[in-house]
Parts: sequence; structure tokens; C-alpha cells
Amino acid sequence: MSEGRLTRRALMASAGGAVLAAPVLAQKLVDLGLPGGPSLRPIEPAFPGKGEMIVQRIRPPLLETPMAVFREGVITPNDRHFVRWNWDMPTAVNAAAHRVAVGGAVRTPVSLTLDDIVAAGEQIEVVAINQCAGNGRGLSEPRVTGTQWGNGAMSCARWTGVRLKDVLARAGLAPGAKRVRFAGLDVPLTDGAPQFIKSIPLDIALRDDVLVAWGMNGEPLPLLHGFPLRIVVPGWFSTYWVKMLSTVEVLTGEDDSYYVADSYRFPARTITPEDKDFPTVPITAMPPRAFITSHADGAVVTKGQPLTLEGIAMGGDAALSSVDLIGEGWQVGCTLGPDEGPYAFRRWSATIPAVTSDLANIGARAANTKGAVQPEVLHWNPSGYARNVIERITLRAQ
Repeated sequence: MSEGRLTRRALMASAGGAVLAAPVLAQKLVDLGLPGGPSLRPIEPAFPGKGEMIVQRIRPPLLETPMAVFREGVITPNDRHFVRWNWDMPTAVNAAAHRVAVGGAVRTPVSLTLDDIVAAGEQIEVVAINQCAGNGRGLSEPRVTGTQWGNGAMSCARWTGVRLKDVLARAGLAPGAKRVRFAGLDVPLTDGAPQFIKSIPLDIALRDDVLVAWGMNGEPLPLLHGFPLRIVVPGWFSTYWVKMLSTVEVLTGEDDSYYVADSYRFPARTITPEDKDFPTVPITAMPPRAFITSHADGAVVTKGQPLTLEGIAMGGDAALSSVDLIGEGWQVGCTLGPDEGPYAFRRWSATIPAVTSDLANIGARAANTKGAVQPEVLHWNPSGYARNVIERITLRAQ
């Protein structure tokens, strides 16, 4: 392997006996500005391998990335990458003993070691955004149930691994294969609760950029991010990015498991909060989004002077094509920064020649190469999924 790339030794040694200690809540608080309920959250630096994060929950851990982190670059450092677990995660993993069972509609069921996974195919890297389907849920009006995230339940990393299709090839697909389902080592907190298992259609599973990943930004996956292996599905919400991968099952029919058939679904049509009994479809691909990161809502800018605004944007399940800075009755095209790949964040900037008055309700609007554009109005749904309305702020001129 080339210099700087992950080695098997690093993977096997990185977390074999690591223990995830229980954190102690800090006193420092951050205000997420949520319209529908309490906005204050603790900032907790005590989670192993983490800097300051916004603590939504301790067990299982839900850690939100502070928006200030997104001013620093398109790659989110591992210690600031958001964390989302549905159920209890193991606090230690024995890498040498870990196995991934590949079964179901395959020609030969196999149990693969980490060595087997690493040797299954070409080692590749993909830069991709990992975003919770409920990112921004706390900003929904009227309020919806679920974790009240701000907009920091997202991060972007450089993922290293092998193609999922190469791992599947070790078992061989049987006739009739339709979906591929994954399970990890996390376990429900209560008896009788459904295991967290997810599946993707076979055509997605066979894409060249869908990975069984062991590396994150040039390091082995931390425990909080799914050591030793996780699924990476670029362009799709992170609910499909199963962590601590232990089982791969090929299905010949639809998936009737709870987290596919009953949860992580949203309306198949536009609804209002009063609507009931509407059809639903699974949350899958991400839509485009953009954020202003250089200025916070209510910031003061200098009247009569030029103003440059900056931020980040994503294309979702396709490459970003453009970003516009928009206000009340005006818009300015933005300059895009370096391109790390179709599924990565991308920097943008725009300059207003001279500030003449307050800049009310300004926002960044992203579009992707499939023609999807951020909407002006929130498409409300009862779980707050797939938020991509234009996020607006107001700047005060003095």
C-alpha cells in the first residue's frame, strides 16, 4: 500500500481492547435556536476521541457537530464528526475475532475475517457526506417527534475500504437476489425491541462507490463510528450506513424488517400537519442543501462596504451544479471551491459590492446535476426527515 494508506496492522491493532468510558456532562451550553422547544444543549468534550460536540443524548450516543466546524473545510475531522446510534453499541471490539457472515440468497455462505474483507478487492477511497435523515428536525414548525437536531447531524469524511460487490462476490449471488441487508453489533436497550437492520436494493449494492469501509480520514474507524467495519452508501442518508458490520444477508423479496417497512419513511406526497393515513416511502437519497457558515443569524456587518459570504453546500445524491445567494427579490451567483467528488461538501463564496441596508432573510440555494433545487418552503412531514428548505439568516448593517 502507498504511504499514508491504512495497513492491516493498524486496523487490527487500533481498537481490539478499547473501552468506551462513560462521559460526564459538562456545564457549558449551546443554543441551537430551535423554534418549537428547548434549545439549550450541553457541549461535552469527554467522549473518547471527541472534541467539543453538542450532546443530544448520552446512551446510545447522539453527538451533533457544532456549525462552526463547517467553516474550517469540507472534510470533517474524526473528533468532530457527528455520531448517531439507534441502540446500545459495544464498548469494545476484538478485531482479531471479528467475523462478517454473508448469507441468504448466495451460492456459498461465508464467514469473513477482517483479513478476508481487506483482501476481497481493490482498496478504494470515497469522499462522502454522512447525514442523519433527521438532520435539522428541531427546526421544523410545527414541532415533530424525534431527536431535536440542529443542522449539525452531518459530516463529511474520506472513507477507505473495498467495494461491497467484491465482498458479495466471495459468497456469489444466487438467482433472484433483490436486496442486500445489513446488521451490526448494536443491541436493543429493551426486550422485544426490533434489531437495527437495514437493506438497500441490489443495483445500489453493486455500485462501484458503495463500500465496506474500515478507514475514516486515513485512520481506522473509531469505535463511535463503527469499528471495525461499516457500510458506506454515498448520496444516501446515514441510516443505511450500518456500523460495526456483522451480517450481510441477500434477500430475494422485499424487506419487512421494522427499520425499512415501518420506520425511516416519509409521505409519498405533499401533506399538511392535519393530514392522516397517507402513503409513505422509505427515506433513501439525500437532496441538495447549502449553508451560510461565515456569518451567524443577527451578525452585524459594515454599511457601505463590500461583504463576502461563504459556506458549504452538497448536491445530495448527485454532484453539486450551482449555489446562489438569495435575498428578498435578488440573487447572486456563487463561486464554487475545489471539488472533492460528487458526494462531498463543496465550499462556496459570494460578494455583495456594497451593503446599503440590513440583509433580511438571506440564504444559500443549492442545485445538483439531476436538476433538484432547494425549495423556498419547507415540505413538512411528521418525522422531520430529509429537510432541505433554504436556511435563512438576517444580517444587521451598521
